[in-house]
Amino acid sequence: MKKILCLLSAVVLLTGCYKDDIKELKKEVNDLKERIAQYESLLDAFNNRLYVTGYEAKDDYYIITLSDGSKLTVSNCIVTLADGVVTFVFPDGRSISIDTAVPEITITEPPGGFVIDKMKWLRIQPEVNGTGEVICKWFLAEVEISDVKDLLCVFAEAGNYSLQFKAKNAMGESTKTISVTVNNKTYTHGITRVFEYLPAPGQYINKMPASTAEDTPETMRQKAETALTGGSMISLGGFGGYVVFGFDHTIVNREGNDFIVLGNAFANSAEPGVIMVSYDANGNGLPDDEWFEIAGSEYHKPTTIKNYEITYYKPESEPTNPNEPDYIRWTDNQGQSGYLSKNGSHTQTYYPLYMGNSYTLTGTFMEANIYDVSGNGTNWVNLPYDWGYADNWANNDARTQIDIDWAVDKNGNLVKLQGIDFVKVYTGNRAEGGWLGEVSTEVSGFTDLNL
Repeated sequence: MKKILCLLSAVVLLTGCYKDDIKELKKEVNDLKERIAQYESLLDAFNNRLYVTGYEAKDDYYIITLSDGSKLTVSNCIVTLADGVVTFVFPDGRSISIDTAVPEITITEPPGGFVIDKMKWLRIQPEVNGTGEVICKWFLAEVEISDVKDLLCVFAEAGNYSLQFKAKNAMGESTKTISVTVNNKTYTHGITRVFEYLPAPGQYINKMPASTAEDTPETMRQKAETALTGGSMISLGGFGGYVVFGFDHTIVNREGNDFIVLGNAFANSAEPGVIMVSYDANGNGLPDDEWFEIAGSEYHKPTTIKNYEITYYKPESEPTNPNEPDYIRWTDNQGQSGYLSKNGSHTQTYYPLYMGNSYTLTGTFMEANIYDVSGNGTNWVNLPYDWGYADNWANNDARTQIDIDWAVDKNGNLVKLQGIDFVKVYTGNRAEGGWLGEVSTEVSGFTDLNL
């Protein structure tokens, strides 16, 4: 009997312990369900682009305040909020950090508001404080005009404009709207400054403009500037000879063709020059930003050579033969070499007086169109390319007009430019036409088709 009673007592005792364990387990499960529900509610809030604005610590839980004013409770963790990042640290040492704030935008408005002349760059640099990846965009009349934070924008017409700046991260989007007043302004219809002038050897070099042994690249730049701002013409010599010039306003990229580089081409006499364009991205007023080539009709042809280099060598003395064929030696990066001929019609030295013993010029090289139609060297024809070059068609021919949308980067990819501030022109082939001499691009001015 005693054995039976002891056994019954043990069973009762074990059953009581088992029931206590079940109750404890149920409590833990319910606590876990509650915590899961808390974090599910928090996750739903984040998915709805709400973010944490603050929290209050209680004895064993936290009350979290969300951006819409609602509150949630979380427990069994430590919560911190710093610099827009909320961090949850759990008892086992694990932690989770979540970006919780939409970007904060600050745009400092100058005294008097944002005011700019038409055809001048408007530069706005917002401050954006936000966690994680922030995507920035600018809009004008609901049309996206930029996908970077710092705005560089030019207006073709005077008026009042409204710009929207939007900054977006994983939590949401912020927007700032600003007003811009664009004033009217009258500009010079042509070139106002020459930044560089370096011609290749040629029959008009040292004559157009004139130079002496006392000249330097800087004095020749000044002479080229005087010529081009005064309605006169300059020669660029053979392949690679170039000039870089600018204006008193930005040439705006509008629908259709935008400008003409003036030359002296006429029927059956083209001396095409490659055109490069650039805009003042860094705002220092100098042509030291990225250059883009106007990809004309020859750009993609297999006969065109990109990154062509030619080196010219100063002759030891001037030849006695006024038509010396082996006058100025050249070599290129294609393994070729040759000479620039002297033309009896032009007796001065063809090598720039202010240059050293040799110098190298680079650019896109195009196959020449020059040929002798007479068969005996008396009638040379230099046909124009189809489109996209300087000194290629007569100035009043529509085919001499250039569209900024033809610009490509150094890899040949089309680029979308709002406008340009600088133009570089260089002679685009290496060829001679008998008694006519070498092909050499001439530049006499510039026309902004939007003025």
